[in-house]
Amino acid sequence: MRVAIRVDGSVEMGTGHVRRSLSLAHALRAHGAQVVFVTRDLGLDSGAIIREEGFGEVRVLPMAEGRGEASDIPHAHWARVGQSDDAEHTIAALRDAEPAWVVLDSYSFDARWHDAVRGGLDCRIAVIDDLADRQLSADLLVDHNVHEDHRAKYAPVLQRKPRLLGGPRFGLLAPAYAESPKYVFSPQVRSIGIFMGGGDAPNFNEKVLDAVIAAGFEGAVEIVTTSANPHLPRLRKRVAEREDTTIATDLPDLAGFFARHDLQIGAGGGATWERCCMGVPSVLVVAADNQNVVVPQLAARGIAAAADEPTVEAIANTVRDLIDAPERRRELAEKARATVDGHGAARIAVAMLADTLQVRPATQGDAQALFDWRNAPENRAMMTNSGEMEYAGHVAWLERVLADDDRRLFVGEVGGQPVGSIRFDIEDGVAEVSLHLDPAFHGLGLGPKLLAAGEAGSGAGAFTATVLEKNRPSQLLFERGGYTRTGPESWRKDAA
Repeated sequence: MRVAIRVDGSVEMGTGHVRRSLSLAHALRAHGAQVVFVTRDLGLDSGAIIREEGFGEVRVLPMAEGRGEASDIPHAHWARVGQSDDAEHTIAALRDAEPAWVVLDSYSFDARWHDAVRGGLDCRIAVIDDLADRQLSADLLVDHNVHEDHRAKYAPVLQRKPRLLGGPRFGLLAPAYAESPKYVFSPQVRSIGIFMGGGDAPNFNEKVLDAVIAAGFEGAVEIVTTSANPHLPRLRKRVAEREDTTIATDLPDLAGFFARHDLQIGAGGGATWERCCMGVPSVLVVAADNQNVVVPQLAARGIAAAADEPTVEAIANTVRDLIDAPERRRELAEKARATVDGHGAARIAVAMLADTLQVRPATQGDAQALFDWRNAPENRAMMTNSGEMEYAGHVAWLERVLADDDRRLFVGEVGGQPVGSIRFDIEDGVAEVSLHLDPAFHGLGLGPKLLAAGEAGSGAGAFTATVLEKNRPSQLLFERGGYTRTGPESWRKDAA
């Protein structure tokens, strides 16, 4: 499957959109997709950033003149071109690629762009957003920010009903974050890290450095930025004036940087989830209007601390308070680590590639995964036999199933990623169905794909299933799969 990603970066908007799109691109490629990028030259070489990550198929649109057409979209000016023109340029750039999906990570375009590109390329549209400030016409909508009810948040702006993947569970992090060593807590703040985004046009890095100094911190400070930062020469000069202060630019990822400091200070953008994944206590600063929602929510939940205002005094007060409160820092670190597991991009990729799900016969090598799925609390809660199984008993059961010609046990995979299992116990041509999804991939629309693929491979002529009355999701699964309820907890389907 070919997937196109339309994303831009500039000094004004920074490189966050490009970085999170790259995280998704890595996950898509790891699951078998071919990825092509489309980006516009907005004075920052986004194409070079993308190619450095190993994606050679990049279509660069020419630099736009002026600020674009008049628009009611709040961030339309970031694109520097009207969305109708951009849609035409994107379609032309991708026509030979024939993508099944186009992913758009831009606040500058709305439903009109989505519909034009969908129609022009006969593809599905995935939108990465967190603002809900314009009309959207997406087939898949991703918002990895914290919110009480993402469906309610987007209800006023949705022109169609997309699959909505909301919350930090879908944080778009680079592959390094899931596996990198995490921050090890220290009661003493030995060093502080500062990252205010890739562009930092307002020069928040210098303001935060002033705040650290005003807080009386005398330890080591490391600032990370990019060569796109227009204030880099001035920032280098400021860093040279303070002892034990360093600056790093254009790091391939920030996992090691986030893990090696006892306190991080940063903007409330996408890097927030990277800090959370590394389990480091953080002070968040609202560096852009679109961060005014997520930063207070994270502070209210005790996931990060937040400066009351983006001023030197307010930041300094927050930093000083945290330095003097090791137990609070420990709590922030623990809650942050529990919020993001680093596998969000993989979940989104699996959801996009669900149509490629295939089943294969299970083997003894699947014993641990099958055991984990069967014993997961969220799965057991919906089972007729909800007791927890012992591993030795599970292995013996698996041996019996694999040796029984009247039983078929399959593992479903998306791009080589095991996502669940489905079993058919066959008697007189009728197969009783039982399936379990990996809880890590719940809510991605995989159930119907697993059921259909399993049925096709089972060789049975009819199917039955037992579903608890409280298990509404499974009832909907079988209903949509063509099953008819034959009793309070009984379902049946005759093969065509």
